[in-house]
Amino acid sequence: MSATRVFVARLAGCAVFDPAGDRVGKVRDVLVVYRRNDPPRVVGLIVEVPGKRRVFLSIGRVTSIGGGQIITTGLINLRRFEQRGGEVRVIAEMLGRKVSFNDGSGVASIEDVSIEEREPGEWEVEQLFVRRPKGASPFSKGQSAYVTWREVSEIAASGEAQSAEQLIATYSELKPADLANTLLDLPVARRQEVAEELSDDRLADVLEEMPESDQVEILSGLGDDRAADVLDHMQPDDAADLIAQLPEERGEHLLELMEPEEAEDVRMLLSYGPDSAGGLMTTEPIIVSADATVAEGLALIRRHDLPPALGAAVCVTLPPYEAPTGRFLGVVHFQRMLRYPPHERLGTLIDQGLEPVGADTSAAEVSRILASYDLVSVPVIDEKHRLVGVVTIDDVLDYLLPDDWRSHPEDDDEVSKRATARAQLTTGSIPIPSNARRAADGTR
Repeated sequence: MSATRVFVARLAGCAVFDPAGDRVGKVRDVLVVYRRNDPPRVVGLIVEVPGKRRVFLSIGRVTSIGGGQIITTGLINLRRFEQRGGEVRVIAEMLGRKVSFNDGSGVASIEDVSIEEREPGEWEVEQLFVRRPKGASPFSKGQSAYVTWREVSEIAASGEAQSAEQLIATYSELKPADLANTLLDLPVARRQEVAEELSDDRLADVLEEMPESDQVEILSGLGDDRAADVLDHMQPDDAADLIAQLPEERGEHLLELMEPEEAEDVRMLLSYGPDSAGGLMTTEPIIVSADATVAEGLALIRRHDLPPALGAAVCVTLPPYEAPTGRFLGVVHFQRMLRYPPHERLGTLIDQGLEPVGADTSAAEVSRILASYDLVSVPVIDEKHRLVGVVTIDDVLDYLLPDDWRSHPEDDDEVSKRATARAQLTTGSIPIPSNARRAADGTR
């Protein structure tokens, strides 16, 4: 071993390699089992492999830990990890737990756990990094300390929730989709606890990456005021899809608690059928006037919080410039903006070959248009020719893919369905609608 002692929080995200040097995944947690008189024994690592699948790697197969990477003895069993009785995940379940000092000097919270190799292939918990609560005493105010397992005892007060702050800090760098998968792997009670500790915007991003059934479960565990705040931070189309899954009475109550402007967008989306362009669209595209310049348009699509699909084009309308807008004039693709000087007016660069779709256009036809003409988004208008939103490629993929594709990406049947959906979008194999016109500057 290149290291005989390591802190578990530092292992999160470390790459796992096979003996040939090929990367096989990354560490998500360490699994231990408690023993009556001895410190917990490490039984293995939980590793995320391609496809977001979590698998078990026996600690006996680990030959090296160090330098931000882990080397294994050979192939990893790709069977999905299932936690057994008596097994405890260090990052997900131990960090944040409270312990009491056996000498009676007070209590503290576990912030990290070190594991040590006693014999080849035999690892156990060696030390805990703990922090006393602020104000515990004049001499231990917020003190941190390293203690051995035998110096403390875990506090298991009935009904007392464990702190999730340390777990959240450990996963602070995860992308929303990865954090969503991490939460779904947690026990239900722990998952809800962590969700409640996340900030409103972070939780909103995570919920958007979860299956609707899990979204509903987490939102149902939040108070109405907090749930409304989280919905305010979600994309309107995602918020509408989530509210549509709630009991009608609670959905309406949450809409009343939301910010009026956000609630108005969600109500509009809920008025459309789920299988229509109106039901798929987002109501927050980039909208500009015909007099706006190329420089202004490029500045708008550079916003770091803008989804890539929405940054592929700007929509040009008459005032007002929020959906539903004044009369829709057309779109300008970002590639075309790059070909013209900064002072050029966007009204002169409108793509004359791209027609918008009506809000009641079927989702199937919208997908055919996107696939046939290699578009990233298509504008949606109402009966008065006002822009009400845009349907993006990711909206269509969410429509085409199975409802539980996030939960079971490894199932052969689901992989086949996903491949078919992506092939339809990328090859244009869906029949071309007779009234569709080729987009001169469509981008992908």
